[in-house]
Amino acid sequence: MTGAELIAAERQRVLDQEDYTSEHDDSHVSGELAQAAIAYAMTAYHTRAGWDPTAANSPPNPWWPWEKQFWKPDTPIRMLVKAGSLIAAEIDRLQRKADRQSQPANKS
Repeated sequence: MTGAELIAAERQRVLDQEDYTSEHDDSHVSGELAQAAIAYAMTAYHTRAGWDPTAANSPPNPWWPWEKQFWKPDTPIRMLVKAGSLIAAEIDRLQRKADRQSQPANKS
């Protein structure tokens, strides 16, 4: 699979299996999805220097916006796939927000 295909598959997996719906994503209005993507991407980058983010007691990346229990580091490729999926989720969230703002108010 290509990188884009891996990211699309991960995004679909998250929607189907993790139950992180569009409504859930829409609740993250302070950039948390993009921030989480940064955390995974930076952690993937830092593994080149030998850091093992999966080691026992390894703290989440400082950019991680949520509780430690949701931090799930993996191989560099897997973390980049997660980062891409989170970026896609943030793009989708921003597009839904823009669509809602561009719709005329419902006059009853």
